[in-house]
Amino acid sequence: MSQAKDKTEFDENRIFTIPNAMSMFRILLIPVIVWLYIAKQQYLYAFLGLLLSGATDLLDGWVARKFHMVSKLGKVLDPIADKLTQVSLLICIMTERRRVTVLVVLMFVKEFIMGITGLKVIKKTGEPYSAKWHGKVNTFLLDFTVILHVLWRDIPEGLSTALIVVCTCFMLFSLAEYWTQNRRLSRE
Repeated sequence: MSQAKDKTEFDENRIFTIPNAMSMFRILLIPVIVWLYIAKQQYLYAFLGLLLSGATDLLDGWVARKFHMVSKLGKVLDPIADKLTQVSLLICIMTERRRVTVLVVLMFVKEFIMGITGLKVIKKTGEPYSAKWHGKVNTFLLDFTVILHVLWRDIPEGLSTALIVVCTCFMLFSLAEYWTQNRRLSRE
């Protein structure tokens, strides 16, 4: 009986899975979205590409959990697709609104620090860490800010600045929380 159970269990080391293919699709969609935004100035189509990316993100997570296709690669690939999409669109917006530079630089710093400390955690525990509530809130705030700037081309400076400040503060908070968590996990 245990042999039959072993055959039906999902191998979390698998690379070729439906959720991983959706994450790769999201990564391949980034240049198209950037091209639509920068080269063609087709902001509505860039937004629709962003919506497709977001829908695929939700779907890949649902498929992975529902059909027990959670893989180690997926745990790494999904957030990479998220971050690449966010930073690409922030850079697009930065071409018109210089204040967004703060978010781009901070995002690179945050992801670099989290990558280094996360690798230490993986080396120590053998498992990639999962997102925490503050990381998810940070992602939501960044996505909201990006979408609003893409859709609302003449967003008032005050609102734009307020969104950037809120994102910056929460990104710093999230970085501090992950830093503390990863240092603790790598020491245990």
